[in-house]
Amino acid sequence: MFKTKSKIALVSTTLIALMVLAGCGKTAAPTTTTPVSTPSATTIDKMTISSAGSTALQPLVKLAAEDFMTKNAGVQVNLSGGGSMTGLTNVASGAIDIGNSDVFVTDELKDKGLIDHQVCVAPFLLITNKDVAIDNLTKAQATDIFTGKITNWKEVGGKDAPIAIIGRAKSSGTRATIVKIVMDGKEFTDAAAAQDSTGNLLTGVAQTPGAIGYIDAAYLKDTVKALKYNGVAYSADAVASGQYPIYAYEHMYTKGEPTGTVKLFLDYVMSKEFQEKSVEKTGFLPISAMKK
Repeated sequence: MFKTKSKIALVSTTLIALMVLAGCGKTAAPTTTTPVSTPSATTIDKMTISSAGSTALQPLVKLAAEDFMTKNAGVQVNLSGGGSMTGLTNVASGAIDIGNSDVFVTDELKDKGLIDHQVCVAPFLLITNKDVAIDNLTKAQATDIFTGKITNWKEVGGKDAPIAIIGRAKSSGTRATIVKIVMDGKEFTDAAAAQDSTGNLLTGVAQTPGAIGYIDAAYLKDTVKALKYNGVAYSADAVASGQYPIYAYEHMYTKGEPTGTVKLFLDYVMSKEFQEKSVEKTGFLPISAMKK
């Protein structure tokens, strides 16, 4: 019996030793851990972005916003118009995150810490009601019409019919572009009607006999007629080559360097994906087109 007990004790001791060794083996075995990812330098830090200003740039910003919101669930990009000057003034005051503009920052706002993000090139067109018989205006003819020196279409080779000018308000960057490039700084006649958006201007020209106006190419519809300028019809190639001069760099301004969600949105607008696949679809030219 003693021998039996000894054998049992020996077996028990052996089992305990094996269990200890097995346990030690598990403890000593290397473990696999999931690396902790380093947070991106730019992350979502707010769920709503506010953007306002140029109605000319609105189609592009709207498309970019829709894409960005799809890629970033829960983020909301609020977009409104008001004109380039409204966008610049509001972003300078801190009322909005991004000010959209057809023009460079004005002198009175240059000390407000605004950062310029050039996002595309916008070609602009001179348009008329479809009843206007001409299809081309020279720089001098367009200037004389917009300043009120020429008031009848027969003076530029058209029918004997009065000219109705439908333009934009003084806060418009599109208007500022036409004044600078076409009119060499001359002012519009007081007889010109002023619309508060590109869309309303387009509708006004389409519905008013003898009307002339100006829009960016993104808004062109077959309800109006686009004119040649100095004998050159608008095309992307004509702009890139310098043959068609009525265009402007489009800007999205921030107050200070953008961070967080705002930076992510602007980075998306400037990304290869958006610039190459979407910019021209909205009637604009990617920045790279001007570097040929």
